[in-house]
Amino acid sequence: MEVGTNPREVVQLPSTIGRCQNLNELLLRVYPQLDATNTSTPTFLTERAFLYARNDDENAINGTVLNIFPRNRYTYLAADKMSEDDGMDRSISNRYPNEYLNSLDPTGLPPFKLELKVGCPIILLRDIAPKDGLCNGTRMMVVRCGSRIIDVEILTGEKIGKLAFIPRISLSPSSSDFPFHMTRGQFPVRLAYAMTINKSQEQSVKFVGVDLRTLVFSHGQLYVALSRCTSFDRITILLPEEETDSTTNIVYLEILL
Repeated sequence: MEVGTNPREVVQLPSTIGRCQNLNELLLRVYPQLDATNTSTPTFLTERAFLYARNDDENAINGTVLNIFPRNRYTYLAADKMSEDDGMDRSISNRYPNEYLNSLDPTGLPPFKLELKVGCPIILLRDIAPKDGLCNGTRMMVVRCGSRIIDVEILTGEKIGKLAFIPRISLSPSSSDFPFHMTRGQFPVRLAYAMTINKSQEQSVKFVGVDLRTLVFSHGQLYVALSRCTSFDRITILLPEEETDSTTNIVYLEILL
């Protein structure tokens, strides 16, 4: 097939890869007994991950999983403001009130409303202290939620098992489609029960769930998702109903080329 002429690809997956019928089943396959607090341990969390192609899907499932996890919820609201050091037209700030800035969710920034529970996994969005293992993409488990500091245990990288402290910092999006520049004062983390396929690179886990109802962007992205797991028989995928031929184990995927 010539690249770009037909975005529909035929992919034959190993027969050992599991299938599920809906999102709830995928959730139970990857995070069993999530409603029991004793399942939230560093080992339990580092062995599991949901993978998605888009940030929107990732945010939705993270919120769903957090609701199931039975511990007290801590809510942190960010402080958003426009940057005024680049000669920006001052009239722009009048057109975009703080409520509008609060509603934005730019790539690479934490959410305006960050909700956490002790024992939940999070991922770091910035390099804070690389020598201490606090790098962009590091997965961690929340140990304590304070008003100014979040105590965490590092789950990935060379500093696995080490305790660290995450402060609030001011962040700006690396790129923006908006006619202004903004900064957000927030803890530089997101929930990490689920993560995008791109964020999962260089990580290996024991149990992987991949939601393929949303188009992947290339063959390479599909390869990255399936290669995160250490064994095909511990991968579970969720597909659109019409995209699977159960008799031949062939999957019909649309690839954005």
